[in-house]
Amino acid sequence: MKQMTVKEVEALLNKGKQLNIIDVREVDEVAAGKIPGAVNIPLGLVEFRMHELDKSKEYIMVCRSGGRSGRATQFLESYGFDVINMSGGMLAWEGKIE
Repeated sequence: MKQMTVKEVEALLNKGKQLNIIDVREVDEVAAGKIPGAVNIPLGLVEFRMHELDKSKEYIMVCRSGGRSGRATQFLESYGFDVINMSGGMLAWEGKIE
């Protein structure tokens, strides 16, 4: 499983890179703040909404601490998606939130 640190993700965003970020936390968790531009697909719905994703794109998976996003990363990898887990999750995030 590919991993990326919160600092690496933040650095790419600060350089203006367009990232496809999927936040797999629950709706109430995301309401407290998310990475700008991140799309919320709660972990329990990933299987049912993966048809919305494009296999030609790279996705960065995010959750609170990195556990749920790790499971989502492994799941989507098994279906041929190009996914990276953001280790540390939102607990470690110090960048902008919306």
